[in-house]
Amino acid sequence: MLKALSEIIDKAFQRGAAESAPEREHGLQVATAVLLVEVARADYAEALAEQDAIVALLKDNFDLSDEETALLVADAKTEADHAASLQSFTRALHEQLAPEEKHRIVAMLWRVAFADDHLDKYEDHVVRKIAGLLYVSHSDLIRIRNRVSRESERPAVNPRRTVS
Repeated sequence: MLKALSEIIDKAFQRGAAESAPEREHGLQVATAVLLVEVARADYAEALAEQDAIVALLKDNFDLSDEETALLVADAKTEADHAASLQSFTRALHEQLAPEEKHRIVAMLWRVAFADDHLDKYEDHVVRKIAGLLYVSHSDLIRIRNRVSRESERPAVNPRRTVS
């Protein structure tokens, strides 16, 4: 199944194919949805707020209907269950997206991580890992995190510090 998804993403991101605009968009949607699901699952506690954030982000950013969003999330969860690595999802995104588009995806990841009012150290790690695989600089990663944190009215936390 992972091989099939990889082939879909590779086909969707083929350069120069004029008819591939809808396929490219679908590949972007699937890859992004899988990454959002992985962030929500990182702390081993999928909060309803995180699930709601995933649905809202996908629906708003990709202009999807409720039904399309539900199908995309279900597909993403299935693919995430079978994924051995995030690299298959980030490789095509890195190769095909402009830096601004990568930053938009990283912002979406941070929004999911902050959705439950708690930035878990594992969520932080997964977002940082994905940003690295997308070749988003550390300074941009932190700038995006701080912006999303301010928008969420939640303080950016240092995941390495423990609170008593």
